Amino acid sequence: MVAHDTFAPFLALLAFVWIAAKLGGECALRLKLPSVAGELGIGLALGALHRLHPGFPSLAGNPSMDLLGNLGVIVLMFAVGLESTLPQMMKVGLPSLRVAVLGVLAPMGMGLAGAFLLLPAGTPFLVDLFIGACLCATSIGISAQVLKERGAGRSPEGRVIVGAAVIDDILGLLVLTAVAGAVAAAGAGGGLPWGQLGLKLGLALGFLGVAFTLGRFATPHLFRLANRFRSEQVLLPMALGFAFLLAWLGSLAGLAAIVGAYAAGLILEPAHIQMLEDRELHRLEELIQPLVVVLAPLFFVLMGARVDLAVLLAPRTLLLAGVLAVLGVAGKYLAGYAASGGLRAPVIGWGMVPRGEVGLIFVATGSALQLNGQALLSASVQAAIVGAILLTTMAGPLGLAWSLRRAGIDGSGPSGSLH
Repeated sequence: MVAHDTFAPFLALLAFVWIAAKLGGECALRLKLPSVAGELGIGLALGALHRLHPGFPSLAGNPSMDLLGNLGVIVLMFAVGLESTLPQMMKVGLPSLRVAVLGVLAPMGMGLAGAFLLLPAGTPFLVDLFIGACLCATSIGISAQVLKERGAGRSPEGRVIVGAAVIDDILGLLVLTAVAGAVAAAGAGGGLPWGQLGLKLGLALGFLGVAFTLGRFATPHLFRLANRFRSEQVLLPMALGFAFLLAWLGSLAGLAAIVGAYAAGLILEPAHIQMLEDRELHRLEELIQPLVVVLAPLFFVLMGARVDLAVLLAPRTLLLAGVLAVLGVAGKYLAGYAASGGLRAPVIGWGMVPRGEVGLIFVATGSALQLNGQALLSASVQAAIVGAILLTTMAGPLGLAWSLRRAGIDGSGPSGSLH
């Protein structure tokens, strides 16, 4: 009876959060915004409700909810990885690579400079660096959805946006690994130990290299063996087991667990699991999508709930959020001009603007880091970054839709060069 009394309130809270997240996402979609913006907003509201009425359950302080949210983000990154393969990444061309590289360097440099100028004197450089890193992410899902709705996914600009966003994810996650490694290695001195940082990055790159080479050779044999199982519904458990295993191994190598999960999705090419998909009459993406729909919103609601709305609305925090948002948009927009080749730079630039779930993953990682025994990101800084991500998440789809209309890009897309 005691166990039931302990567990039952959590069931009610979980039901409430799921329904609230869906309502928030629906409101956002009706306002022509990504659903993640509504889920984040619902989290902000629920967090504020707890602070105003402490009797209302705390989402941010609930370990069970935190566990489900962490599972949600790992499943989400695995699903994002499944949307691309390594050969596809190799074929996106030089424009995508140029856009991705500038799309990481420009907003990161601008964000670092903005944080350095606006944060109080004496703020550790690693805090400025991490803020800059949070601005280098791009949400491939948000831009891809806008391109799909506008029938522009097959246009040259659409292909460059998606290809650059995929490469951007890899580069951004490596930046996250580098900065998190610098924070962890800095220790009590607070300096940048380049030797330890180089070792940490070397381990991370070594893990990715081994995963992308040995993993690609091992997975066909693994899933061919799984095809011999007589039990039904083998594909999803095996795929999730593979993703969680690489997430764990990635964490051992010094990477965030989400990087290992993302790598697992990239490694699992359609040809490796074709036999199981034919046998079960479902593609792996179709099987994993319900888990993403169920678990990922919990992560976004939790991210919103962790932000103190009173702190976010403070003038200095609002100023920092606004400046970071402007710098984040400017950096990604500038990256569109790296494509060249007759491609429409404004379309590509706006397509790289949304941060969405990827930026929030960066913030979640930073919220767990400590420097000199204290949290790396203060409550006000964390709130400002989330505010900036929310603003860019809203601005990106609006700007991309506007630029597509202005460019007159329809379903077939204009002719363009990909050199």
